[in-house]
Amino acid sequence: MRGLLAAGAAVVVVLSSGVAAQAAHAAHAAHTAHAAPAAARASSGYVAAFPKYKAPKPFGTTFQSDPKHDFTKGIHSRHDGVLRGRITEIRGDVAEYEPIKWKKGTETEGYFVGPPQGDVMAYASPVAKDVVYLSAFGCSKSEGAMTVNRDTGLGNKRCARSVLMKREGKPALITVYKGKIVQVQEIWTP
Repeated sequence: MRGLLAAGAAVVVVLSSGVAAQAAHAAHAAHTAHAAPAAARASSGYVAAFPKYKAPKPFGTTFQSDPKHDFTKGIHSRHDGVLRGRITEIRGDVAEYEPIKWKKGTETEGYFVGPPQGDVMAYASPVAKDVVYLSAFGCSKSEGAMTVNRDTGLGNKRCARSVLMKREGKPALITVYKGKIVQVQEIWTP
């Protein structure tokens, strides 16, 4: 009987240490997963000075709603967060932009579309002086080779603000913080 109790106690110790090890591993994995994006941003030469917002699916098939926005009060900045959209016009330091959605094609994979003609779903925000612009097509005037994360299809080449200010109409994830555009990450499309 003592032998069985001793063996049972040993099993409990082994099992509890295994559970503790799994818990420690899970905690480390969660910390690593949270730290990885920050480490990736730091290793690529920039550190974001804005919160990390949940990004929409790059190829989402519906327009993102913005219940906090009153489109009857003229064109103005979207609330803080990430919009799947495209910059339609740049005047001075202010960019006008609109939401976009992916429309599956019949002869091709598909393409992005904006709101229907006459729809007032548009925004305007100043572009931050230190905006993070991650291009999917390189930084030269004539778009070069693909510069994307092959897993996500999102641009990963950091380019100067001046390059962004000359590019309109590219699908992107547009991050707004405190009324300014602080990051534009292009979505690669063929």
